[in-house]
This record gives sequence, C-alpha cells and structure tokens, in this order.
Amino acid sequence: MQTVYEAAGGAQGLLALATAWHERCLADPVANHPFTHHPSHPQHLERLAAYWGEALGGPPAYTAGLGTETRVLKMHAGNGEHRDLDAAAIACFDLALDDVGLRGPVRAALHDYFATSTHRMGEHPDSPASVPGDAVLPHWGWAGPASA
Repeated sequence: MQTVYEAAGGAQGLLALATAWHERCLADPVANHPFTHHPSHPQHLERLAAYWGEALGGPPAYTAGLGTETRVLKMHAGNGEHRDLDAAAIACFDLALDDVGLRGPVRAALHDYFATSTHRMGEHPDSPASVPGDAVLPHWGWAGPASA
C-alpha cells in the first residue's frame, strides 16, 4: 500500500507543500508572527519537508542528520498558549493543500496529521525545559498515528 508520503508526491511534493504553506503563513496577519518575529534556518522549508516526509512514511531524512524530535519540540516550546495562531496555521495549511492540488484521502490524512502535530507542538507552552530529552518523531499513516 502506498504511504501518505508517496501519495503526497514524496520529497518534492512535500517541499512544494511546505513552500505553499509558508507563503500562505507570511500573507496571514496571525500566522505570520513566528516567521516575521523569529529568525528561521536558511533551509527551513527543506528541513520542514524532510520532517513531514519522515513522519508520513518517507525516509528518515530528518532524524538521520538534520535534528531530533526533542529539538523540534524545544524550538516550539515556551511560547505560551496560542490557539489563534494554531488555527491560522491550520487554515493556511488547508489552503496550501489546495495550492498544490492535493485532494481526496491524501488531503484528509495530511490535514489530520498537521492539525494533530500543531497541537503537539504547543504541549509545552511554559518552558522548553519540560520537553523530554528522548522524544521520538511520531509517524502517521492513512488511519492516523502509526508506529515507525
């Protein structure tokens, strides 16, 4: 059976999605805050696509050399509650899915993955110190959370 990663177009498809999402976020008055107030890595989009790809059934391109789940969670921690930002980011993601032409079951799986991941990134609102040092990148399949 094809993975969500493969159905989304593999590495190139997810890079296109990351690019479309980033552009949507920059244009959104709420979702742009993290991108306009905090410096991002020069290869942010490539790293994001690799992270999504690994989570969605692709190769371990992120954890094999780009970073760890603990690092990702710490990067998103300590920013307080931000439900409006999360909702705006998810809305931008849904529009980005349209932008890159992802529809049907793959669209539903990607939306659910992104919404769940967005919630997960906000689980440490007070401090990066609360992030476990051995966090594991979660994997996602057609029916939701999956084992690696």
